[in-house]
Amino acid sequence: MSKTSHKSGYISILGNPNVGKSTLVNTLMGKDLSITTPKAQTTRHRIIGLINGENYQLVLSDTPGIIKPAYEMQKSMMDFVKESLIDADVLIYMTSIEEKEIKDEALVARIKKSKIPLFVLINKIDTSSQVELEVAVQEWCTVFPNAKVIPISALTGFFVPELLQILIDLLPESPPYFPKDQLSDKPERFFVNETIRKSILEHYDKEIPYAVEVITESFKEDEKIIRIRAVILVERETQKGIIIGHKGEQLKKVGIRARKDLASFFGKKIHVDLFVKVQKNWRSNPQQLKRFGYQQ
Repeated sequence: MSKTSHKSGYISILGNPNVGKSTLVNTLMGKDLSITTPKAQTTRHRIIGLINGENYQLVLSDTPGIIKPAYEMQKSMMDFVKESLIDADVLIYMTSIEEKEIKDEALVARIKKSKIPLFVLINKIDTSSQVELEVAVQEWCTVFPNAKVIPISALTGFFVPELLQILIDLLPESPPYFPKDQLSDKPERFFVNETIRKSILEHYDKEIPYAVEVITESFKEDEKIIRIRAVILVERETQKGIIIGHKGEQLKKVGIRARKDLASFFGKKIHVDLFVKVQKNWRSNPQQLKRFGYQQ
């Protein structure tokens, strides 16, 4: 590549829930762009992360985990996955050492037919033995004969720097798709919403976090502080009561956790006001889903 040429490309990362896709994106970028929790379906949107060098731009596409949709929101989540297949220059199918099941045979068949470079990343190898790893590599080589199968640990960073260089080398010559000072295609309010939602995912059990959506109504940034007003939407009154808790104690804990993470993300002092509202059956309402960015 000449000194004046520039390389850019889309790297789409697909896989089942909880295999470590978002952790990989965060490790590659050196910043927590996508939220990560032990719960399935943590990632709901397609999140673009940008890695910029002098002569290259990697456009990382973090997608929701592959599931069989049960309602409209989940259908939209799977649309994000299919969309990421279309514009990819390099495709990564991510699995983990303990994973045995392929959730979507049709999607795997579609990936196999793709003509672009394909990697199968076996994640979480820090939790496995050498024998388990050798068996897993052989099994995935059989599933994807045209792929390069690579064991990694997104959490510890094992083989992540090497992977980054491999991806850079594969980029086609192209001007940057995004301004070089950007980290993502998403606005600041999106990351506020996601950070508050992460706090909810970590704080509450069972169905509650999945019935929640967050909307930032106000984002006012001064030199030393960012003042945020956000609304937590739930589907039922009972959920509202659980989120708020006795005398607002649970909601206060969510706010404290979110404020700490937001201060780290933005590098500024954060003030957060949280409110809870009921929006019945929003996960199955196309108009509401469009409002929240799940549908075009």
